[in-house]
Amino acid sequence: MAALRADSAGFRQEVELEGEGRVYGLTVTGGFDFAADKGHLAVDLPGGAIDHSDQVFADGKIYLSGVQGIGEDAWGVMPRDEAESHYLLRAPLNDPEHVLEQIAAMRKISREGEENIKGVRTVRYRGILDHRTVTLRMAPDVRTRMNQARDSLGSDLPVFADAWVDGRGRLVQTRMSVNMSGMRATLTMALSDIGEPVRVTIPRAADTVPVTEVGGILNG
Repeated sequence: MAALRADSAGFRQEVELEGEGRVYGLTVTGGFDFAADKGHLAVDLPGGAIDHSDQVFADGKIYLSGVQGIGEDAWGVMPRDEAESHYLLRAPLNDPEHVLEQIAAMRKISREGEENIKGVRTVRYRGILDHRTVTLRMAPDVRTRMNQARDSLGSDLPVFADAWVDGRGRLVQTRMSVNMSGMRATLTMALSDIGEPVRVTIPRAADTVPVTEVGGILNG
């Protein structure tokens, strides 16, 4: 994972969330240059009130389309380090580097055997994520709910993490999952085209509107 953070890759995240009697499924696709901290992604939620958003990461900022309350042709912009997650196992504004950071913090790791992932032979490793890792960069109100859930359980939330690594030691796929009464979430991220250049188009300053907080299921 450390090697990937000094490289670039294409990725596809598939997110499944279930809670309060509803099930959401969304996809996040794009490319990210982890070494240069820049990338682009598209978020799609079929059937959602807002069903698509484009997001651009560059120069320590995140630009995003489809923000409620600003014009259709305008982009919201906020500092990357101020973005927060609002759901369990979601990254702040779908930031793929956040996912890598959580996976890198896996504990109690076991080797689960070899698996073929889209034609690539890999070894699957499984571990757990502790409470600090699970609540990393969560919005305060969501973190409070997670703390209450942990207290009522009497232990950390049962969050599992999996990493599939190829014969060259490269990360091919990750998964984080939790299944509790009334709350189920899974985030799977597949990586591809490692080392391929990633180009981003930064919106013009005249087309941007500063935002301080962005909600909604599309935005993590």
